[in-house]
Amino acid sequence: MRILFRYVFREFCVPLAYCLAGFMSVYVLFELFGIFNRILEAKPGLGLCVLYFAGYLSPYFKWLAPACLMLAALYTMWSFCRHSELIAMRASGVGFLSIVRPMLVVAALMAAFVGWVNESFVPKYAQWSRQMRSAKFNLEDLAREDNIVYHNVEKFRTWNIGASLNDTASVVEDVTISENWPDGNRKRTIKTARAEYLDGQWWLKNPVTFYFDANGREVPSPVPELEKLNLRLFPEFNEQPRDLLLQNRNPEFFSTDDRLRFMKTHPNMTAKFRREMECEMWSQIAAPLACLVITLFAIPAGVATGRQSVFKGIVAALMMFFAFYALTVGCMVLSRIGWMNAFVAAFLPDVIFMAIGVYLFHRQR
Repeated sequence: MRILFRYVFREFCVPLAYCLAGFMSVYVLFELFGIFNRILEAKPGLGLCVLYFAGYLSPYFKWLAPACLMLAALYTMWSFCRHSELIAMRASGVGFLSIVRPMLVVAALMAAFVGWVNESFVPKYAQWSRQMRSAKFNLEDLAREDNIVYHNVEKFRTWNIGASLNDTASVVEDVTISENWPDGNRKRTIKTARAEYLDGQWWLKNPVTFYFDANGREVPSPVPELEKLNLRLFPEFNEQPRDLLLQNRNPEFFSTDDRLRFMKTHPNMTAKFRREMECEMWSQIAAPLACLVITLFAIPAGVATGRQSVFKGIVAALMMFFAFYALTVGCMVLSRIGWMNAFVAAFLPDVIFMAIGVYLFHRQR
């Protein structure tokens, strides 16, 4: 059985690798046409170029991986049937599940990899690759994120930041922090040339503070001794650098944790925008399951290409593939307009097509 497992594993992984390489090459070539002159001018290193294209491709990987798994499963099962290998395996007493187990294992590993890409790689490098293109591959310009505005609704506090000096926003410059009374009048304004987030708290360098009473009139500082410090701690500031960065990031590239954090720190967002955030969050969580679902119904379709006709098997697989994503998009649309729960909309297509795949799989047994 171990020899059979290795054989099926190899026969499946080879076309899978070809499909992945082919699809990614097409994406890379299309992108390369648009940035080739910029690369020639900036002359970035090979490692930087590879990282750029990996970041550019990463948001699309959740669709590329299931498509490649489907094509690889169709080809592998067609090849087994064409050379009568499937019949020989079954005649030797090997169950259908044992034959295709390596393919399901690869699909599960691919699903785990897609989940890691969506939650770890995309939030960091997808946005970075777009910024790299805008900065014309200049790393010095890339490190700065200018004109950040963050509103802390719960604390009635607004941050206006001229620039972030690193990619984590833990060091910022040209900062103006405005605090208001609950009625909207100005309470305090703090200006500083530099602020740093150290050990979970904000330290401001040479801050200049203006205080106002409830009527908006400027009043003397209640803590004149602290105003003389060159470096002052503000423990009441509960904003995190991550909150400042998320304010300027594209929500399309958020991780699940980022979306939860963003919704928590923005309780005043509109109902429509909150539905969209919840929809994207659950859709991102459910996306890796597509690798297993599509592989599960592609295996029986691949058997049909050898036993009946290639055309019939391929058409059946493509119809189920497009029907799966059509249902996925339709459920997401219903969720965005508030006609369906976001959790149900994200997982309903997986449940339906998983059941179809299990049924078709059971028929082959």
